[in-house]
Amino acid sequence: MAFGFAQAFRTLGTLALAGAIGAGLAVGDVGAEQKTPSPGSAKALFGGAGLPTRGPAQPIGFYAKGCMAGAVALPTDGPTWQAMRLSRNRRWGNPAMIALLERFSQDAVRYAGWPGILVGDIAQPRGGPMLNGHSSHQIGLDADIWFSPMPARRMTAQEREDLPFTSMLQKDKFLTVNPKVWTESRARLLMLAASYPEVERIFVNPAIKKKMCDTWGGDRTNLGKLRPIYGHDSHFHIRIKCPPGAAGCTPQAPVPAGDGCDKSLAYWFTPAPWAPPKPPKPGAKPPKPPREMMVTDLPNACAAVLDAASVASMQAATYGGPSAASALAATPAAASADDTDGALPDVGPVPNDKPAIQ
Repeated sequence: MAFGFAQAFRTLGTLALAGAIGAGLAVGDVGAEQKTPSPGSAKALFGGAGLPTRGPAQPIGFYAKGCMAGAVALPTDGPTWQAMRLSRNRRWGNPAMIALLERFSQDAVRYAGWPGILVGDIAQPRGGPMLNGHSSHQIGLDADIWFSPMPARRMTAQEREDLPFTSMLQKDKFLTVNPKVWTESRARLLMLAASYPEVERIFVNPAIKKKMCDTWGGDRTNLGKLRPIYGHDSHFHIRIKCPPGAAGCTPQAPVPAGDGCDKSLAYWFTPAPWAPPKPPKPGAKPPKPPREMMVTDLPNACAAVLDAASVASMQAATYGGPSAASALAATPAAASADDTDGALPDVGPVPNDKPAIQ
């Protein structure tokens, strides 16, 4: 694939500069600065909800502007998965999402040669804007899967908080997958995730998308579901369609036809997506900072979701029933994490496949 790397690098200045841009912005600096939400804001109110609502499951609104009712929790542990960063309380989702994750984890072992998945953020108990880190994940139909394999033992709660992310990128090259880290099993894992009919998109770093375009030799029917976006070099983001009968769910435009190994991908290897905002003209008034999202900015039903009665307990709302809500054993770690990379920002994608150029 000829993406015009040389021209892009000349425009950026030098290869060293390109490497700095790739190692910085590519890992998710778009969301690195997070303000503490104001009391009464949508982030504060939905981020403060500890349990989901009673009643039927319902995604409300759009992936990046909505909420959810009747969420269920992914059990912290299963034979082929472990939930990460438990203190965030973000393992809640629509039952269709949780069921897919459990099925995917089993298929990953059976068909992709993967030892089990590590599940990151899904959604808050009632969805809505998160306190930090994501612009989507608001209606229970998004989930993050780490590129790190599940260990053969059950990790302690503290290990799940401390285990570093491992980037798939080279730190000294512009948008380049690290061949010492990337494996064929990770490619199989991505294509397995894309194979489910209910999966609409899978967000990955542009370098990973290019790697898949260049090297995937299997069936390419679902390759177009892999969408390039900022960040997503240490995890991939699964997004499923609005479930049947979910009248309040706002669908996203379908993925364009084809494998996505075209101009839409080449765009990410130009300076445009990484260019800083243009400075204001001399004498111009500085732009107003973006207004905090309030509950009134969300679909009307989201106010009722905040006011609705809670389920009795987390165990009662765990997918599979109370017996599936395992408690972590308070035992010392059998071994320390081998990863040495620093924790990378965990940033969810903007709603569009191609971001607006500032």
